[in-house]
Order: sequence, then structure tokens, then C-alpha cells
Amino acid sequence: MTSFSKVLVANRGEIAWRVMRTARAMGYRTVAVYSDADRDAPHVAYADEAVRIGPPPVGESYLSIDRILEAAHKSGADAIHPGYGFLSENEAFADACEKAGLTFVGPPPAAIAAMGNKAAAKRRMIEAGVPCVPGYQGADQSDANLEAEARRIGLPVMVKAAAGGGGRGMRLVECEDDLLEAIRTARTEAESAFGSGELILEKAVVDARHVEIQVFADTHGNVIHLGERDCSVQRRHQKVIEEAPSPAVDADLRDRMGAAAVAAARTIGYRGAGTVEFLLGADGAFYFLEMNTRLQVEHPVTEAITGLDLVEWQLRVARGEPLPLRQEKVTFGGHAIEVRLYAEDAYAGFLPQTGRIDVWRPATGPGVRIDHGMKDGLAISPYYDPMIAKVIAHGATREEARGRLVLALAETVVLGPTTNRHFLIRLLEHPDFAAGEATTSFLVKHQFPAPEIGEAHWTAAAHLLWQASAQKYPPSMRGWRNSNPEPTPIRLAAGGKERLMQVREAEAPHVPFHIDGNDILVDLDALTVRFTDKTYAPPETAAAGSDGKLRAPMDGRIVSIKVAPGDQVSRGQTLIVLEAMKIQHQLKATLDAKVEGISVQEGQQVSNRTVLVTMEPAAG
Repeated sequence: MTSFSKVLVANRGEIAWRVMRTARAMGYRTVAVYSDADRDAPHVAYADEAVRIGPPPVGESYLSIDRILEAAHKSGADAIHPGYGFLSENEAFADACEKAGLTFVGPPPAAIAAMGNKAAAKRRMIEAGVPCVPGYQGADQSDANLEAEARRIGLPVMVKAAAGGGGRGMRLVECEDDLLEAIRTARTEAESAFGSGELILEKAVVDARHVEIQVFADTHGNVIHLGERDCSVQRRHQKVIEEAPSPAVDADLRDRMGAAAVAAARTIGYRGAGTVEFLLGADGAFYFLEMNTRLQVEHPVTEAITGLDLVEWQLRVARGEPLPLRQEKVTFGGHAIEVRLYAEDAYAGFLPQTGRIDVWRPATGPGVRIDHGMKDGLAISPYYDPMIAKVIAHGATREEARGRLVLALAETVVLGPTTNRHFLIRLLEHPDFAAGEATTSFLVKHQFPAPEIGEAHWTAAAHLLWQASAQKYPPSMRGWRNSNPEPTPIRLAAGGKERLMQVREAEAPHVPFHIDGNDILVDLDALTVRFTDKTYAPPETAAAGSDGKLRAPMDGRIVSIKVAPGDQVSRGQTLIVLEAMKIQHQLKATLDAKVEGISVQEGQQVSNRTVLVTMEPAAG
């Protein structure tokens, strides 16, 4: 048996806080680490001790093995839980922990290495008899060979980073003309995110489901599975909704997929929590995708239907205990669904958003669980993933869980940067999802245009601004005129529109709102809208977007510049490639024009709204 008493969580945000809660409940003291950007984060305040590990960039903080180990030594921690992301699937980190005499709460370094490279993992799974998608995972990584192999496999194909996941370094190619650009972009993105540009190719299984199996193994030779999770609803190959059990998996299929997952774990001498991901075809055939050698973001849905605490199991296995249950004793109850609440504009290409969360009030209710690391005034940083929270609902049936989740999202208040909350509700309410028929092509098949800002929002914003202004004066002076009372004009702008509202004294609606300088955020019918008070602003001389300037839509790094001064460009042509939060975004011209100037250089960090390219609109 391994003994430890103080657990350092080498992570941040909601997962750090979540791990610490279980560790503390088990009697362990906890240590948080933080970068300068996270100094005031709740997980830092919750821990028994907290150690600064560096400035905000991940390479100088959360991805620095030396600084994490130094924090463990400084605090006297004798175990390290990596959470997910960052160093959680880094075999060098697991090895360094063991060499430093620290208990690594995760699999052995050799198991991480075996599954850390998708190409090597797939070769190993083929040898073990685990079904795999046809593809290429060879050593020749030249563009020409990858193009040739893709043609041999047959389009559509998936181009994937061999060394990572999370949708980064991944491209779906359906047209041969897009193949070379997809290979090069995926390679560049993979090098930035994972330090390796190695790629694999896989035949794209059309209209499949993404189904994963939760496995657990101990040091006594026991390996079991805890059922499946369906993660088919994805954007940019990143999960949006996860649920357990899968609407498409019956008991027989669960047993077969579970057996394949257990075989995969046994093959590499696994220990602890892991997830084996599969593509499930409409014909019931399933294919190995990858194994995540860590706790998954979506583990709460498994906890909800099994009644188990997976972090507790991780800590028990790490100290040498056998698994608490045998396979035949694992039972499932009800249904659970989780959504990821992000600071992103789902109606503008899922652009990540940054900025301060002014108001945060997570919902409560029967069967509702919200895992987060948020508080009022905390900022969404450009340095890290923009997930705000995981919202989970459990019910006796799938429909009950779905209804509870919709209500929980509607009752959660988050005012600050734009979020995907309204979009998530629309997904959950879509007939195909409600019927349990969503596949990985769900967001390709179904369009969700930006909602119109209704009259109620405009009226609420105007009345709330009037009320806030009127409260500065005694009641007898509000709306005073030297003649009969007149309505107060308030000019508002939102969604590219501007309106002059006439407000008479009346009770303002009781809805969540926040006034931020000249802006007011109004939350009504689960849609949060930011209005700008332009009552006293000078009139604009040109419409927005007609000034010939391409601006950064978010904080990020300039990866490549595709044009030069003097070039003639067409509407829709890519001008700049910007990387934000490890995802590359192609910034395109919104009009036909001539490039007058480039204001940035490749590799430069830029802030939101920075002018990148100046253009002269084409005549006519």
C-alpha cells in the first residue's frame, strides 16, 4: 500500500476545485497551484495551501514540469493529481513525479506513452484485435505521402494530430482540393498545441456516434468498465453535450464495447481511470478512436448514473487499494446529460470570448449539478480554455434529465462575455436531440442562426437604464420638466442595429442585468444581450465594418499572413490566420478591396479589436 497525506492538484478552475473537494472529504490536505492570471480563483482560496508557479502563459506555469515539482517540494505534497488537460497525459511528467518520490494519481508512464501517440496506439490496438477505423498511421509524414494515402483511403477522411486531442490539429476533408491545406493547417496546429506535427489519417465514418467507455484498473489485475457516454454533439470536433447511457446502446452492445475497452486497458498494463473512445456506426459496428489516459471532462454523467465518485476511486487506486466493485456489481440508474457552458459566440463561428464575469449565479434544483471555478469579477483569460462551467442534470428518465437541464441553463445567470447558454438550450430542445437521434453530423445538418433581439429586450434595457439614472435623484425630481412630463429619449445599439427608445416612468422588469460603463447586459428568456447606451454619443459617419479595416475578433497570436500590401482581395478570401486558445481561425475579407497595409507580424500577440489589415474598398 502507498501512503500519502497531502495532494497537490496540478490544474486550475473547475477540475482543480472538484478534485480538492473529494480529496478533502477523504481526509487529505490539498495544495493548489496558480499562475498570475488565477491568483484570485476560487480553487486557490479553497485549498489548504496555494503556490504560485509563474506568469499566465501555460509554458511558464501549468505546463512547466519543473515548476509543478518545485511547488510540491515547497508545500510538502506527497501526491499529485493532474486533473485533465495540461500535463495529465504527459508520460514525462508522470515519470518525473515517480522519480521525485511523489505518487502520481494516474496511470503508469508506460501506459500514457502507449496511448499518447494515436499512430502507435492504433497499431497496438490492431494487434490486440480491437476494431479500428481504416486509415494511415505510418512513419512517412511528407505532405505528398499523406495526400497519396488519403486518396487511397478515399474521401471523406479525418486528418488528426497523432500526439493530442480535444479537436486541435484535426480536420475533416471532403473535397480533394482542400486536402493539402488541411494537412498543413492540422500539422501547424498540432505542433503548437502538442509539440509534435505527426499526423494520422482515418476514413471518416459518416453520420456516426461518438461513444466512449469509462474504464478503471487497479494494481491487483482488476479491470472493469462503468458503462458508456454518448458525446456525439460536437462543434469543431470538441464535445458540447455528453450523456449516459447512450440512446443508441443496448445491453448487448454495451457488453461488447465494454469488453473491447477492457481489453485495450489490459493490453497496456493500465492503472486508474481511463476512457476508450469509439465511433459507432449506424449499423452497430464500432471502431477504436483513441484512449484518454486521464479523468474526462464529462465524468460527472457517469458518476450520476452509477452513484460513484470517480476521483475517490482514483485516489484509492493510487494508494494501492483494489477496485471497490467487481464488474457484475456495477449498476446504472436513470439518465444524465451534461453541457459545457463556454465563453464563446456560438452564432459567430464559436469564437472564444474573454473578459470579466460580472455576475455569476449558477442554478440549483433536483438532480442538478454545476461544476465550476467561477465567481463574480473573475476574468475569462485568453491564455486558457474558455469553459465557464459544466452543467449536469440527472433524472429517472432521459426526458426528465433533459427537462431539468434546460431549466437549469435558463435559471443560470452569467453576465459578462458572450456565452453559448442560449445556443445550448436550443440544442437540447431540438426534436432530433430530444428523440435521441443526434449523431456527430448534428451541427452540420442543423443550422442555428443568431436569434433576433426582441422588443422585450430593447424595452427592458431602456427602462433599466432609465431606472438606474433616475435613482440618482429624489422621486420628485425624476423626469422633471417645466411643463407636462415628457418621455425620456434613450438611444441604444445592439446586434448591429440602433434604436431611439422613448421611456416614461414605469417599473422596470425584474430580470438579471448589469451596467458596465455605457453598456448594459440584459438577460431575458435565457438570451443575454449587450446594449450600448449611445444617447450622448456623436453620430457615426459610416456603417460598422465599412471602414476597410480587418480587426482581431479576440486576443490571440498571428500564425500567418496570407496577403501583402498592393494585393487585390475578394470577399471571403483568407487574409490572416489567428491562433486563440490553441485553435486556428481564418480571418477573411468582408469586401472586395485592395490591401493598403499590414499592421502586424507573424508570431505577434494581438488584443481583441486590434487593426490587422487596412484595405481600400473596390470601386463600385
